[in-house]
Amino acid sequence: MKIALYGYGKMGKAIEQAAVLRGHEVVLRVDQANAGAPPTGADVAIEFSRPASALPNMQLCLAHQVPVVVGTTGWYDQMDAVKVLVEDKNGSLLWASNFSIGVNLLFRLNDYLAKLMKGHPEYAAAIEEVHHVHKLDAPSGTAITLAHGVEANSERYRGWALEGNDRSTPAPHAAGKDAIGIKSIRSGEVPGTHTVTWTSPQDRISLTHEAFGREGFATGAVVAAEWLRSRKGLYTMADVLGPVD
Repeated sequence: MKIALYGYGKMGKAIEQAAVLRGHEVVLRVDQANAGAPPTGADVAIEFSRPASALPNMQLCLAHQVPVVVGTTGWYDQMDAVKVLVEDKNGSLLWASNFSIGVNLLFRLNDYLAKLMKGHPEYAAAIEEVHHVHKLDAPSGTAITLAHGVEANSERYRGWALEGNDRSTPAPHAAGKDAIGIKSIRSGEVPGTHTVTWTSPQDRISLTHEAFGREGFATGAVVAAEWLRSRKGLYTMADVLGPVD
């Protein structure tokens, strides 16, 4: 499989290593120097750039009928426009806030625990995420996905509110008093740690995923590209993992 990489920073380089290990070839590497380069000759594209570049890169790949896997976060307010674009171009796009297999298993555990909490109002939910100082968006897309899972399955929260207190975090997301609090921390070179806690006056239940490096994210992105290549439509990593038995 021939791959075009949009975004060739640390994550892009990790994806290239994972792709080569799985027998694929990277035929295009796009960074700021050659931004806007079309995915000519590629079977699939993998997009891990910056929030401002994500939508133009998606548009470019779909216009050239090249399936695209999108790992960049911070563009989800444009999701409706992307859905329309995929449909209009009869294209192929797979997006995820996190491509780690472990994190996607965490999403499913998070949904299940939130369902169990419907009958236990004494427990309150909160989310914390820790990432390296180079991460541009806060909270992380993964934390937002976890918050949506809690909201949808517990049926007692509405939206989320950013509660990070370090200088790298932006103003709180607009949300009501029933919002799930998300704390964002930016520290050193931390690859990514996400924790969902449910706390009562008597105890605390926690679900945590801690990444040891970029390899898990990179391999997941390549696996997603392999899966997407022969399909049409809009997908997520939940489709790659398949239904729960």
